[in-house]
Amino acid sequence: MKMDKEMRKFCPKCKTHTMQSVAIYKKGKDRTVAEGARRHAEDKHGYGGQKFPELKRTAKTTKKITLRYTCKTCQRKTMKEGRRIRKLEL
Repeated sequence: MKMDKEMRKFCPKCKTHTMQSVAIYKKGKDRTVAEGARRHAEDKHGYGGQKFPELKRTAKTTKKITLRYTCKTCQRKTMKEGRRIRKLEL
């Protein structure tokens, strides 16, 4: 699916519709020393094995793409969960 790189959208900071640039949100790298990651690694360690059942095959063929909008006037970034599509082209 093709989408515009810029669109008019409501900005909560400016409180008006402004031109906003659209980008696909990409998740950052997980921290290995985070408390949850350390706790999960400890639960996996030893004879207990995996804490939760590992997913063998996925039910869905697509993922919901999260879009990140950046306001041109105030640089406020807002995110919105997009549609379920295989590929998004900006």
